[in-house]
Amino acid sequence: MAVQSRTATMRERTGGKRMIKIDPQAWDVMVAHAEAKFPNECCGAMIGKIDGTEKQVTSAEPMENAYAGEQGARYELRPEDLLEADRRARAAGLDLIGIFHSHPDCDAYFSKTDLENSCPWYSFVVLSVKGGKFDHAASFLPNPDQTAAEKEELIWPKS
Repeated sequence: MAVQSRTATMRERTGGKRMIKIDPQAWDVMVAHAEAKFPNECCGAMIGKIDGTEKQVTSAEPMENAYAGEQGARYELRPEDLLEADRRARAAGLDLIGIFHSHPDCDAYFSKTDLENSCPWYSFVVLSVKGGKFDHAASFLPNPDQTAAEKEELIWPKS
């Protein structure tokens, strides 16, 4: 119920349309992490503020991909790393807005695995890295049942 309430409140505040805007410094950190981890998937946390119709990402925290298998097609965050990022955000009066990760040598889409491992109160920014260089990105917000994820409008410094 809490998840549905938070998601519903966000939809009401934004008139049904959600937007995520990433500040230049945070964007640079996200892209650098994705390119540095290529050909593996990278992952990390996005910190900032939710204000009315938009989410403003002011900082990004690269995290270790803890997936024990082939990391070129999968990532896993340690729960304690995400909880610590949330604690730091709250202590600074900010929000843990969501998670970013990369898709090496493929498009920025929300895969079945991404959906099954998502949290409906977080935005998920996927960065496509082709040949070791950033290509494009997209943001998604899963529904409370984790059966679908709507695209969010994504604004980054070079868009």
